[in-house]
Amino acid sequence: MGDIFIGVGALIFDDEGRVLLVKHSYESFWKGKWILPGGRLHFGEKLEECARREVLEETGLSVRILRHLITFDRIVREGDRVTLHVIYIVFTARVIGGVVSPSSELSDARWFTSEEIRSRVDEMHPDTVVILRAAGLL
Repeated sequence: MGDIFIGVGALIFDDEGRVLLVKHSYESFWKGKWILPGGRLHFGEKLEECARREVLEETGLSVRILRHLITFDRIVREGDRVTLHVIYIVFTARVIGGVVSPSSELSDARWFTSEEIRSRVDEMHPDTVVILRAAGLL
């Protein structure tokens, strides 16, 4: 039996209403597609604390959590074997400080307008699409 990964992330808006999306630099289920900043919940860590910590570590930005947006799961199978089981917990957030400075975990980070999100949906990870739809951006 494998572990269930609890991933906490944030759909971050700037003052212009743009959304920050990132790409992983390392091999992962999410590599090569735009995703939200976020990561694994630590033992003893509150959900909102995790979202703020992960955003700061990955992007250099401080955020204020606004509200819970969506919780959903992703189970990846290879044949009859489960290779990944993720529970996503996603909050909306607003930037309150810092400048985007991608960590070594990221190959890219950029702000997207709602128009860019809609025109580049094929570049988004399928799980990101679920989140963007929940937010009314798609």
